[in-house]
Amino acid sequence: MVTLSVPYADDLLVTSGKSPQELESELLFLLAVKLFELRRLSLGKAAEFCNQNKVEFLYELGKLGIPVINLDDDQIADELRDD
Repeated sequence: MVTLSVPYADDLLVTSGKSPQELESELLFLLAVKLFELRRLSLGKAAEFCNQNKVEFLYELGKLGIPVINLDDDQIADELRDD
């Protein structure tokens, strides 16, 4: 496994009010969210990336108002079209 190291200043800890572990967990989650939004990771892989199960990850996405299903206009029209 490859490891990514992200340096941050001590004042980020003070500003966030989090412990180093909590802050690093949040940063990992936010990276997973962004990669999911960009469609670089599937829902399952994004959840795995930030050490959550799919249900937890879905719940957190909902709290952030991030759509889980991203359909383009043609796909939406196909779904709504009567057969």
